[in-house]
Amino acid sequence: MIGSGIFISPSSVLLYTGAVGPCLVIWAACGVLATLGALCYAELGTMITKSGGEYSYFMEAFGSIVAYLFSWTTVMVLKPSSLAIITLSFAKYASSPFYPGCTPPLVVTKCLAATAIVLIVGVNCFSVKLASYVQNFFTAAKLLIIAVIMGGGIVMLAQGKTEHFSNAFDSPSLSIGGIGLACYNGLWAYDGWNQLNFITEELKNPHRNLPLAIIIGIPLVSVCYVMVNTAYFTVMSMTEMLSSPAVAVTFGDRVLHPLSWIVPLFVVFSTFGAGNGSCFTAGRLAYVSGREGHMVKILSYISPRRYTPSPALMFNGFLAMCYIIPADINTLINYFSFAQWTFYGLAALSLIVMRFTKKEFRRPVKVPIVIPALMVLVSCYLVVAPIFYEPALEYLYCTIFIFSGLIFYYFLIYRKVKWVIRLMRPITMYLQLLMEVVPPEKTE
Repeated sequence: MIGSGIFISPSSVLLYTGAVGPCLVIWAACGVLATLGALCYAELGTMITKSGGEYSYFMEAFGSIVAYLFSWTTVMVLKPSSLAIITLSFAKYASSPFYPGCTPPLVVTKCLAATAIVLIVGVNCFSVKLASYVQNFFTAAKLLIIAVIMGGGIVMLAQGKTEHFSNAFDSPSLSIGGIGLACYNGLWAYDGWNQLNFITEELKNPHRNLPLAIIIGIPLVSVCYVMVNTAYFTVMSMTEMLSSPAVAVTFGDRVLHPLSWIVPLFVVFSTFGAGNGSCFTAGRLAYVSGREGHMVKILSYISPRRYTPSPALMFNGFLAMCYIIPADINTLINYFSFAQWTFYGLAALSLIVMRFTKKEFRRPVKVPIVIPALMVLVSCYLVVAPIFYEPALEYLYCTIFIFSGLIFYYFLIYRKVKWVIRLMRPITMYLQLLMEVVPPEKTE
């Protein structure tokens, strides 16, 4: 969960809330919402112990069309745009020490982001164990920098640096739609609470470890995020925070000098680790949907030597490269969040539906039905409110793209057009030989 969001979203959350008090309330509320959503996913993940996250749940609750639209949107948009956002954040912080007082050139940040994507995909294609070791190392690094920022904030508060908290709830710009957009950016920082559900088949004892990770991890992250934002406000006014190109770097310059260099270094570690985790789970979703016939078969193939879904990982990396070329971070976050919360709401709805249609399923974790019902209502608000508050073409493009998947579903899956199948067969064979991969059943 801890990755790029806590280092790039604070300015945007503050922009849409307009004051320190509502900003901190939004951060705490997003933590509560992430916890409730994760509890729903704990029931889903322990009831249906298949990799692929929401894809597997939609197959059981709603059938193949909804599951296909989810896999289509996630493989083509959500996962690669998530990796693009994270690596752009990585590039922003990696380059900021070399451009003090100004924003790094776009060409520099985008080249660095592309380099990070290549490295991350390479690590995940090379070895599952190496990817997990990388994840563990960078997790330790990200926790260290969060602890440093929180510690610095506590010291500043102890020294009486509280002037920026006066009149904390005087917010002239707070509105219903603005709250939705603020939540988009806050929830982006929390995004990741559903990532373990993508690799349920690879978890040891998922019935115990999945809910345990949720119960311990998400409240801990929530407390960290509120304290980190409080630390930012001890040394930066609203104006300074909104104008800062990298808030964590500005904080480090004012609190940790002459050791301020550790902030951008460890933020780079944190964002790289988040990109690694995003890539790891993205490959599993493409693999599962390819295995079910909802994506081209080559995406379900596995390297027989390294046991990694290399084609799916490379495809995700290629699309992420495409997303870093035209778009900025905030546009990508809005594009990402609109679609993502549509499917989070459907996942909560699938839990309610299966309470009545799949009563025979064993449920090691069972949450009160009011929790998924609340998640459905909140998801509807988060999808609809920003559209009315700040209409943008991104939302229309995203909606059109989601439903355009029905065209491919009709011709390639429902009707199984023969000439397309004949065309794909030699392409699949050549890609299989080039990447040295085989169908998953060949590795069993």
